[in-house]
Amino acid sequence: MNQGKFLGRIVATAFIGLASLALLDQVVGAEVGRQRVLLDSGWRFFRGEPSGAASAESIGIPIDKWRCAPSAAGVNADAASIAQDIPETQWKDVKIGDDVFKNKPGFMWFTAVLPKFTKPGNTLHFASVDDNATVYLNGFRLLHHEGWQDSFDVPLTSHFRVNSRNRLEILVENLNGPGGIAGPVLLRNGTETVVSGPAKLSYDDSNWRKVHLPHDYIVEGTFSPTADGNHGYLPIVPAWYRKSFSIPASDKGKSLWVDFDGVYRDSNVWLNGHYLGLHQSGYTSFRYDISSAAIYGGKNVLSVSVDPRRTEGWWYEGGGIYRHVWLNVANRIHVAPWGTFVSSQLPEPSASGKSLSSLLSIQTKVVNASTSTANCIVVSTVLDSENHMVAVARGRVSIRAGVDQTVFQHAPVVHPKLWSLQSPYLYHLQTTVQMGGQLIDTTTTNFGIRTIKFDPASGFYLNGKSVKIQGVCNHQDFIGVGIAVPDTLEAWRVRKLKALGANAWRMSHNPPTPELLDACDRLGMLVMDENRKVGDSPSNLADLTSMIKRDRNHPSIIIWSMCNEEWNTQGTQEGAVIFSHMMQAVRKFDTTRPISCAQSNTSTWGHGFSTVEDLQGCNYGGGTDYDRVHATLPKLPVFGSETASTLTTRGEYANDKVNSYVSSYNMTDGAWKPIADRSYMAGGFVWTGFDYKGEPTPYTWPCINSHFGILDMCGFPKDNYYYYQSWWKTKPIVHLMPHWNWAGHEGENIRVIAFSNADRVELFLNGTSLGSKKMPRYEHLEWTVPYQPGILSAKGYSGTGRLIAADIDETTGPPAAVRLVTDRKLLSDDGEDIIPVEVDVVDSQGRIVPTASNEVQFKVSGSGSIAGVGNGNPSDHSPDKGKTRRAFNGKCMVLVGSVDRPGPIELSAISSGLKPAKLELRALRDAHN
Repeated sequence: MNQGKFLGRIVATAFIGLASLALLDQVVGAEVGRQRVLLDSGWRFFRGEPSGAASAESIGIPIDKWRCAPSAAGVNADAASIAQDIPETQWKDVKIGDDVFKNKPGFMWFTAVLPKFTKPGNTLHFASVDDNATVYLNGFRLLHHEGWQDSFDVPLTSHFRVNSRNRLEILVENLNGPGGIAGPVLLRNGTETVVSGPAKLSYDDSNWRKVHLPHDYIVEGTFSPTADGNHGYLPIVPAWYRKSFSIPASDKGKSLWVDFDGVYRDSNVWLNGHYLGLHQSGYTSFRYDISSAAIYGGKNVLSVSVDPRRTEGWWYEGGGIYRHVWLNVANRIHVAPWGTFVSSQLPEPSASGKSLSSLLSIQTKVVNASTSTANCIVVSTVLDSENHMVAVARGRVSIRAGVDQTVFQHAPVVHPKLWSLQSPYLYHLQTTVQMGGQLIDTTTTNFGIRTIKFDPASGFYLNGKSVKIQGVCNHQDFIGVGIAVPDTLEAWRVRKLKALGANAWRMSHNPPTPELLDACDRLGMLVMDENRKVGDSPSNLADLTSMIKRDRNHPSIIIWSMCNEEWNTQGTQEGAVIFSHMMQAVRKFDTTRPISCAQSNTSTWGHGFSTVEDLQGCNYGGGTDYDRVHATLPKLPVFGSETASTLTTRGEYANDKVNSYVSSYNMTDGAWKPIADRSYMAGGFVWTGFDYKGEPTPYTWPCINSHFGILDMCGFPKDNYYYYQSWWKTKPIVHLMPHWNWAGHEGENIRVIAFSNADRVELFLNGTSLGSKKMPRYEHLEWTVPYQPGILSAKGYSGTGRLIAADIDETTGPPAAVRLVTDRKLLSDDGEDIIPVEVDVVDSQGRIVPTASNEVQFKVSGSGSIAGVGNGNPSDHSPDKGKTRRAFNGKCMVLVGSVDRPGPIELSAISSGLKPAKLELRALRDAHN
């Protein structure tokens, strides 16, 4: 199919009034073949490399007869003709793996003749070129790839001469060290089938472990000081997955494809031994057409090899099929995957929030994979949240065989309900394709109607109202499950951050799982969606456009971020050129959102990326840095793309190098105040909302986690949580730190801090006032208090002297019992739902003992399982998949998961010498519907 070519003819596109809906009812004999089946259950898993495993580098016809010649020219449009003009005497025979550069930088030509093929659709696979490669076929440039030890594919659909001689030229650039074509080059035509190993259809995987997706197998490992600390000191190894499923005979002749929402990483996929392809990125979604490789009316086997050893970031990235997998079945004529885009045009509402009529622009790409021209009717029906129809558009289109056609439609929505943080209203677009009086395909797209504006003088506006972006950055892992975070746990994390007062989530530093964006849409959380890395090579642009096309219907997304902290390019003119190419790629698919990035190094602000992007993203710096860039580029809106990086460990009040703990007295006022005080600053994103595995700072081993979070790895608030809550929410609050259990320190001075949004706070010890102080805006208050056991309390007063908030720290008794706390008790029996259960160690009066470290044992019976455990201790090396966990400063957590069947679930928690606790849960069919 010629993707992206607007072939065919739109006969008519018109808006249909509600009275005309009867026309749609005349469609008869409709049997819609579209199916989307979740393939998450019943996978077989093998950690490591099983014997006889097929290598992707052995699939295809090897191209091993090469010649090379030196080149003084760099990469340019006429490079291929230059290669062909090189005298024959300058060419010499070389083998794959030869170091032709002899450790010197420069350029070298390689050439080979490809074997003859009788049909097009071939792909050239390069296992490794050191360092950069530009590929030409018959004198035409096909692709430029940058990066060594990095395999890549080159489609040969254009300029390939069927059943004829094809000459290949590769211009290789070496930057330093040895260089050349370092690994195999393979010609593939899509018909290759493995004859042995786990990719083979008949391979016996009965002794492999059964797993349910999403699955991260790296988190199941044992921490080791010899493993990579940035990735959490967990050993990184390859693995294999296999999944058996049936495809009915009735599906033959239809379009079939498999969607992978995310695999970390370097995944190779086979169906029934037929090689489908390689996908390198661990963060972008991808798919394979399986129509020709499928066995209809019988057993099919998907085989997936995963190799996360070549990492993409400097944090814990896990490994495995950690997002959903879907089987899709549709008519040969159908709406393309990610082929629908809904955008709205409406005047910006007034400050009152009243909205005028909105005009929806609807784009629908229809695929014709049949062998004849298709004359179709595309109907786009807009439904409100209660499935009441509010608008319909109808268009006729003629699509030639083997091509795609994009249909453009418009539909007005009178006085729409706007998507907002307080009321995240969602509409649904139902798209149907009709042909010959039959309904042949239908899809549903959720979307929201809202306006966004970034003003360089006054910040960000949502639906005409000024909104300060109170954002947090987050990586995608969580205790117990690693990067394989279930959908319901994603929503739980969004709710946790909203309770903090956060209204925005920066996806750091990669596109997220689609279900996290769904949760942000549904719950009202703004999103800065982020591409993994800068670059305008075809592979980089493919990853970028994949993110845009997949995510562009989410109303929560307000910023497209191209990259994070690209030190070598962000301040350069070359970087500006690359960034411009990336912006052009984005605007092919979405022009409704501004484009920015997270730019570090204050000296580069105003240069490079800044000269072409829509928004200036500032990583760190201070108020004077913000003022400087605002003065330098007064027409460019500014926001803090990454701020704070405050290091604290929950419940710890001194730096402890032995245990790798960081004091909670590290304040974060200095990061938020400069943003809050400046009206032109649109807001900021704190690094980070949650702690995460890897990137241990400022310590290394035994520390295995970061300390940056406002909440710890379990989502338990640290003290700084209450600083942000004080200034990000309007509800009155007072919070005291530290705790008041300091036995053996009687009479010693304790530094006491109050976070509050009250006008004035008064501190008391055992009923005696220690003085009242006025609260500085966006700051905190401090007292020095000689310790004595009892009750430390604070009262917050309004400007008129009215008591509006209070807090108490009490000296507790010794640990006496275990308490279990959760926000819900019903799970879906889908094998994926997870409920986080907070485990508190309390004294005889039910007060959490803030220094308790008792070990707690967990047991789950009935229709549930223990999905993981944690405690927020950044130096705890206990396994995430264990059944016990030691409390850390009074708390730990157990994740209870469902097991594919309905019924009661009982969680019990036992700790030596303490009163045990039980929690009754239940797994139900569709518990969340």
